[in-house]
Amino acid sequence: MAKRGHHHRNNVATLVLNHHPHHRHHHHNHHFRLWTSFSAASLRRKLIATLICGGGGRACSTSSPKPTNKPEPNTNTRSRVGPEKLSDLLNLSDSCSSSMSIERREKEEEEEEAEEVERKEQRMKELREAVRKLQSDLMEERENGSQLIRRMAREDAEARSILAMMGAIPPLVAMIRVHDGETEPQIEALYALLNLGIGNDLNKAAIVQAGAVHNMVRKIESSNGSLESAVSEAIVANFLALSALDSNKPIIAAAGVIPFLVSILKDSDKKCSPQARQDALRALYNLSISPSNITLFLETEFIPYLIMTLGDMEVSERILAILSNLVSTSEGRRAISSAPDVFPILIDVLNWSDSPGCQEKASYVLMVMAHRSYTDRQRMIEAGIGSALLELTLLGSTLAQKRASRILECLRVKQSSQRLNASAAVSAPMYGSSSSITNIDLEEDIISEEKKAVKQLVQQSLQNNLKRIVKRANLPQDFVPSEHLKSLTMSSTSKSLPF
Repeated sequence: MAKRGHHHRNNVATLVLNHHPHHRHHHHNHHFRLWTSFSAASLRRKLIATLICGGGGRACSTSSPKPTNKPEPNTNTRSRVGPEKLSDLLNLSDSCSSSMSIERREKEEEEEEAEEVERKEQRMKELREAVRKLQSDLMEERENGSQLIRRMAREDAEARSILAMMGAIPPLVAMIRVHDGETEPQIEALYALLNLGIGNDLNKAAIVQAGAVHNMVRKIESSNGSLESAVSEAIVANFLALSALDSNKPIIAAAGVIPFLVSILKDSDKKCSPQARQDALRALYNLSISPSNITLFLETEFIPYLIMTLGDMEVSERILAILSNLVSTSEGRRAISSAPDVFPILIDVLNWSDSPGCQEKASYVLMVMAHRSYTDRQRMIEAGIGSALLELTLLGSTLAQKRASRILECLRVKQSSQRLNASAAVSAPMYGSSSSITNIDLEEDIISEEKKAVKQLVQQSLQNNLKRIVKRANLPQDFVPSEHLKSLTMSSTSKSLPF
């Protein structure tokens, strides 16, 4: 114990001696090391306490809390100080990044708008330059301008309207009537006008009002039938486009365009391309929609040509559409009825089961003619329309079935009334009672005859269908149907007919 106490006293003396001013210079290094280690440890503890307590700036006590009557502070609130500040910083960062992205997007939109404005200005400059060249006195400049307008108006609807407002149509129309031996400028002008009228009714009306149709007709007449195929094809394409507008139809027909289109369609020398012939037929269809133009059609040999051309599946449906328009007037019906073999040809179309559109249009033409003329009804019956109509009511499309049923009903009703009138006029009874009896008996006889005729037509239709089935099934030609099938065909009545 003495040694231990002595040792303790020696340590204290050593510390006192080290702090004595007379000995400070002897132990300077040792004193600096003690102070340095103490300061670093203290600073470390303060820093750890600050982080644990949420950055409040005061150190937390690591020892156990002393009992006190004061309420304990809300440690949860203090512990959330750090995360809340961190979330605020994150939100501030997100808002800054979003604002930067908005500013970047707005800047990109402004740049795109500036580029779009620059492109439009450049486009307007090109359009003005094309019109300026078109209005030049030099043919080379005008041809170059028409080429530019043809290219610009091909696929740009906005450019078509702008070029028309800039005055491009009158110079192009004037280029059509130039007679200088060179056809290339005229072709460029024609196709430039064609492109300006695509999908733009205002431009189509403006082209006709500027005199384009009359200039084209003069061009045709001045050629004396020797018009180059390229020029005629361009003219036909313009007639097709311009005739699509209803207000242009009478003007085009009155200018004498129909004979030219018919000559293109009937071109036997094949000078024009198949596309030109198709365009001519479509233009004629457009012109036939207007009833005032039908008389102009009758001045040509157009209707007989149409009837004789039926059978060519590339043009048959269009031809029947034209006949459907022409049959709307009494003049048109008379012209169609007077065409050679018109009813056998139209009745044959009713059997085209692979072309429902042709069947529907042919049945419409026959329905209108049967309703209007007794002579036409008689000629239809003589041509054997009954079996074709019955087959169409059974196998045709919905529209074709309705029209075939109406034709059958028209034939039945008209024949009955006319027979009754004829019988009453021939045999005038002496007494009123016998007159009514005679009319009743006559009507019953007519009805029974009609039933027999209808029954015969049904049997004939079934037999024709059976022949077609046998032919399609590649059965032998001497194939004999069973007795059951024969009994079915013999027992068929008109009860299944739609009327």
